[in-house]
Amino acid sequence: MSVLRQPVLLLLLTGVACASSSVATAPSPTQPAAFRVHESAGNRSVSFNELIATAAKADIVFFGEQHDDPETHFAEFALLEGIGRIRPRVIVSLEMFERDVQPVVDDYLAGRISEAEFLAKSRPWDRYATDYRGLVQLARARGWAVVASNIPRPLASAIGRKGLAALDTLAPAQRTWAAAQLACPKDRYYANFAETMKDHGGPGTAADSAAARTITDRFYEAQCAKDETMGESIARALAASPGAIVVHYNGAFHSDYGLGTAERAKRRAPSAKTMVVTAVPVQSPMSASPGDHATRAEYVIFTKRTPAK
Repeated sequence: MSVLRQPVLLLLLTGVACASSSVATAPSPTQPAAFRVHESAGNRSVSFNELIATAAKADIVFFGEQHDDPETHFAEFALLEGIGRIRPRVIVSLEMFERDVQPVVDDYLAGRISEAEFLAKSRPWDRYATDYRGLVQLARARGWAVVASNIPRPLASAIGRKGLAALDTLAPAQRTWAAAQLACPKDRYYANFAETMKDHGGPGTAADSAAARTITDRFYEAQCAKDETMGESIARALAASPGAIVVHYNGAFHSDYGLGTAERAKRRAPSAKTMVVTAVPVQSPMSASPGDHATRAEYVIFTKRTPAK
């Protein structure tokens, strides 16, 4: 942890310990100097506090993260903590937990099981302790719900191999672990997905190969199943708690340009006011040019890229 982040994180964690619904007027956390927030509509830099204030007015906030960037995860925590100072009713939605472990998440939040049991049964991501534990602990301290929003990985893998038809073989209880309605159009999101696969040396590299296109399409169907399931989870949570704000965390591709999960949630909750935030790790946040990044989200958070070890 950097020297810059330590005092601010201590401040935030101290706030968690004494948090209650009466802290809406408490001061927001100090903005780390390594962050720069760009407001796309105004083509200007804004303070982190301005980002918090605007985000708190939404019904759904999508935070698109870079999974391996420590400063991104700090920004995620800071934004959630700040929103919680303004909006006492918050729902945290996470790509990082899957629908079938929702009872385990609920038991942990309610204090019915220990953290050790929670971790043993919930299949947390490898870097849960450093990247996502703070979000869950904040929700637990504030009495907020946490939504395990994603489709279970084995189901997504099955779709990647066999297509969406793989869901037709599931028992009724298992079928509820994926969205009831699944749409997978060949739209802009598909074009972005296929291009990304090419960039990463995926099956789409052989553009003229029918077999490669089939594999790309299967992988895309698995991607759509994730987005549809997360979108449905978010919309259901919002509908079940009128007046609350849902703050959803996922990999940036799932919500950039308002596509993917963001589009699926909006389709199910058309009247909801949504906002997309994306994090972009760069060498120098203060001098980075928004460039094409500005079209990815309403707000872009430039973070200081941590050197690879």
